[in-house]
Amino acid sequence: MTSTILITGASSGFGEACAHHFAATGAKLILCARRALRLTELANKLSAQTDVLCETVDVRDRDAVFKFVSELPTEWQSIDVLVNNAGLALGLEPAQAASLDDWDTMIDTNIKGLNYMTRAVLPLMIEKNKGHIINIGSIAGSYAYPGGNAYGGTKAYVKQFSRNLRADLLGKPIRVTNIEPGLAETEFSVVRFHGDLEKAKSVYSGTHPLFADDIARTVVWASQQPAHVNINSIEVMPTCQAWGPLGVAKETQENK
Repeated sequence: MTSTILITGASSGFGEACAHHFAATGAKLILCARRALRLTELANKLSAQTDVLCETVDVRDRDAVFKFVSELPTEWQSIDVLVNNAGLALGLEPAQAASLDDWDTMIDTNIKGLNYMTRAVLPLMIEKNKGHIINIGSIAGSYAYPGGNAYGGTKAYVKQFSRNLRADLLGKPIRVTNIEPGLAETEFSVVRFHGDLEKAKSVYSGTHPLFADDIARTVVWASQQPAHVNINSIEVMPTCQAWGPLGVAKETQENK
């Protein structure tokens, strides 16, 4: 039976790569994102491989999310996998200098948007007694770093929400997985630095980071495990990245 996959934030990065990799398996795709032109271009490319339904949706808009899901054509309502990919980081300033607008946008997208789409789709999975919710988290949800403040907080939420969601679904054949990428070169840093390409490029200079395809393969693998196997979480870092020593502020004349 052909699977139906719903991917949020499908117009670029991990979401776009997931769409390509799921299309290669023959799955039907429901793709949503904010950027209509890029979404349509992607749908046109993939329609030669499989059936594609695309819709411009801002996951921060609760009413729009529920309208989108409730108005899916009957033949598209049997969603097997929801990939909650829509998310972003904005800014790298310390908390005392960070933009509250950036914080609000990250909270609205990474937390509320994920909540809305999950809550809208989950009843459909409950009804058919089958499904898999795959959330795209981040190692930032486990390991703090300077400037990560609100972004790390939102991804810690994704981690704990995924665990609690699985607890709520105990006894039902619905799986929940949290994928936690480390350093990955996509549009992530371009967005984080508000379009500053040089600043974004410097993040990956001298490294061999993960790429969107690496995460997409991981997502598809998790979805293809036997129905009785739940992959709780997968933490993925490139070999050029590892844990560092805990920060220690040493006393100097300036901070005495």
